[in-house]
Formats: sequence, structure tokens, C-alpha cells
Amino acid sequence: MLFNSIEYIVFLPIAFGLYWLVFKSNLKAQNLLLVVLSYVFYGYWDWRFLTLIFLSTVVDFIIGKKIYTANKKSSKKWLWTSVLFNIGILGFFKYFNFFVDSFSKMLNIFGYDNQDNLTLNIILPVGISFYTFQTLSYSLDIYRKKLTPTHDFIAFAAFVSFFPQLVAGPIERASRLLPQILHKRSFSYTQAKDGMKLMLWGLFKKIAIADALAPIVDDIFVNYTQLSSPVLIMGAVFFGFQIYCDFSGYSDIAIGTSKMFGIELTSNFKFPYFSRNIAEFWRRWHISLSTWFRDYLYIPLGGSKGEKSNTIRNIFVIFLVSGFWHGANWTFIFWGGFHALLFVPLFLSNKNRVFIEGTVGGNSILPSIKEILQILSTFTLVTISWVFFRASSVNVAFEYLTKLFSSPNFEPYPHPLGYRWLDYFVLLGLFLCYEYFIRRDERNPIPFRSRAIRFLLYVLLVFGMLLMYDDHIDRSFIYFQF
Repeated sequence: MLFNSIEYIVFLPIAFGLYWLVFKSNLKAQNLLLVVLSYVFYGYWDWRFLTLIFLSTVVDFIIGKKIYTANKKSSKKWLWTSVLFNIGILGFFKYFNFFVDSFSKMLNIFGYDNQDNLTLNIILPVGISFYTFQTLSYSLDIYRKKLTPTHDFIAFAAFVSFFPQLVAGPIERASRLLPQILHKRSFSYTQAKDGMKLMLWGLFKKIAIADALAPIVDDIFVNYTQLSSPVLIMGAVFFGFQIYCDFSGYSDIAIGTSKMFGIELTSNFKFPYFSRNIAEFWRRWHISLSTWFRDYLYIPLGGSKGEKSNTIRNIFVIFLVSGFWHGANWTFIFWGGFHALLFVPLFLSNKNRVFIEGTVGGNSILPSIKEILQILSTFTLVTISWVFFRASSVNVAFEYLTKLFSSPNFEPYPHPLGYRWLDYFVLLGLFLCYEYFIRRDERNPIPFRSRAIRFLLYVLLVFGMLLMYDDHIDRSFIYFQF
């Protein structure tokens, strides 16, 4: 079920009414309703996916208690059981064909003609990369004595399957989300109102920007060999805005929906395109994933302690694994490796932690010239990396970039659907200006106290969605494929 679908518009009010009017007095019944709603929401794509998420819930619920009660040696075995189970499921559904295909190509290089097609027609369950990491962190935190296991299976099932963030995050930690599910929740008008604001802002980013840019990006990346450098630059930049507005839009809707149900989720994006270097970008982009890898991979490997060579190794490991998490394609691994190459010089020059606090511009109305140049250079590097992320293969990505830097003559490029270009450039310009205005608080996209101004903004956001809406394009979210 898509957030931007008619089905969800019908589903959400019914769920909200049942949750606060029918089941509000009984916590267990309310949590059971959450599980049912989440399974309906998730099963809407394919009911067969429900078996997998239920199995993952049962296994980690049992293993969590085993880890906690066993001695140190046995608890480690139980932890590895959880790791192998979760990574095994993820690996089979997401990476089986990738490894088989890569192995076959390697055999061909060494002269072995592999005629047998060993790949399988595997359907990738929606959101599997997100909920497996979520349940895995539960086992890891229990093993590290940072969390005690719950004996409430319904509450744990609600934690695993909580529908607002089930499909594309944020990836929640049990230590943050589970206590909210285990404790009684009271309806808050302010919290619900703030949630609806976030939902509206997320829908605007998805419908008015991401979906509107999608046909242009698709056309440019398909026909890149026939287009000039300025058009290819536009395609790469437009994809940067498409994926940001698509993914952060989903996160805003997820966080906003969760607020309506009295539950707070972690922030996943903090205006990453105003970052002044790559390190700051990764503190602002897909925060729940980057902090997951930091806490459960980077730090256990040694983090930044010890020899610099070991730290550089750890940096490459975390970025390459992050790239591989995104999909079974070498393009994602190159994307991760490219970001590692950008990050290492900052580490070696001790500039990777320069912009930990505060935001661009500080308390000033405008950023300084230095900050503008830093933002532009960071955005340029990130945009180059997006070419690898979007391209169908590594060869295509290098061909795209080569042509991007070698075909400077501008050739007219008609809009693939025949629309006006001015609408897009004006919309993106206004969007950037407004994001800069609200850059200090990602959870309050409509901060005005005046009702008249708020109402005007609501009207403008809805008008923007209606203006850019096209019924003929795919409205699914990009990160559903991961």
C-alpha cells in the first residue's frame, strides 16, 4: 500500500479511528490492532510476504530471550544464530542471483563456458532490508547488555511490523521504539497536528518534485548517448533532487503518520544538500542507516581507534557494505567506494568532524560565500556519485560521466512529456529557498504561528501537487526496491 494512494487515504482514517476511539483503553488490544493494521498494510503488496516477516518476528523474539538468559559462550552462539538467520534471509532474497551471475562471469573469464542458468525467479519482499536490520539490532543490543528482552510477543510484533516505517524506514532501534509500544499512549492534538503537517510536506516532496522529475530523469539516463553535456548535467542534478525528495518524503510521511498514533520515530534526513563536506552529508542523509552501520559495524571493527591504516580500512568497509545494502548491483558498490574515497581525505586532515553541530548560515539570514562554495562543491561530488547509483551498470555510469565532461555544446532537449521547463526550475528554486528557511528543524516544516500564513502555505503545497501531478507515471517510492 503506497502512502500516496487512494487505498492509503481510506486506510489511514479507519486505522486512526479504531486506534484512538475503539481500542484506546486497552494497551494490549491497541498493540494487537497495530499488528493487524501493519499486516494488512504490508500484505496489500503480496500476502506471501507476511510469512517471512512473521517468521523473522518469532525467531528473534525467541533468540532475544535465549541470549539474555544463557551464559556468555552460549549467548554468543545464539547471537550468531540471529545474525546468520537474518543475513541469510536477506542474502537469499536479495543477493542470490547477484552472486550466481558474478560467479558465472568469473568462470567465463577463466575460459569456462557456463551455459546453465542458475538464477532463480526470486521476488524481493518489500522492505526486507529495513526490518531485518531492525530485528537484528534487537538481538545485538541484548547481547551487548544495552537492552532487556520483552516477554510481550504482541508488542514485539508491533515493533517489527509497525506500518509507518516498515517498508522504507527509518530503521528504528528497539531501545527507542519498543518502550513506546510497551507503555500506554495518550492522544495529543498537538502531536497529531504536527504529524499531519509532516505528512503534507512529505507528500509535496514526493508528488510535486520526485514524481515530476522521474520521467525526465528516466528519459535522460536511457538516451544519454544522444544528449549533450548540459542535458546530462541536468539529468544528474534532477536525479539528486528526485531521490532526496522521494526518500525524505517517505520518511516525513512515516514520521508524521507515527505521530498521529502517539509514537515518535527518529529523524532520517536533516537537509543533506546544505552540507559543507561529505562527512556532514552522511550525518544528514539516511541517518538511521548510517548510524546503524556506525554502531554495529564500524565501532566493533575498531572505529577510529588505533592505526590510521585500520581506520581507513574500516571507512572503506562501512561505505562498501552500505553500498551493497542498497542493492545487488556493482553500481551500488562503486557508489559506496566513491564516497569512501571522498571521506578518507577529510579523515586524514582531521576535518571529518568539523561540522558536527549547528547548520549552514548559523543565525544569519544568508550563508557566507565560503559556505556557499563548500555546499556547491559537496553537492557536485554527491551528484557525480548519484550517476553510479542511478545507472544500470558500471560501464553505463562511466560512459555517462565521460560524455557529461566531453560534450559541452548545448543541444535543445524537449521535455519527454511536452511540459514547460520553467515550472520545474521555479519549483526547485522555491523549494531550496524554503528548505534553507526551515533548515534548523527538520520535524517542523511549517513553523509559522499565523493561521493565515499556514493556511496560505497549505493551499500552495496542494496547488503545487495538483500542478505537477501526472497520472501516467509510476508513483512507487524508489527505496521500495531496497
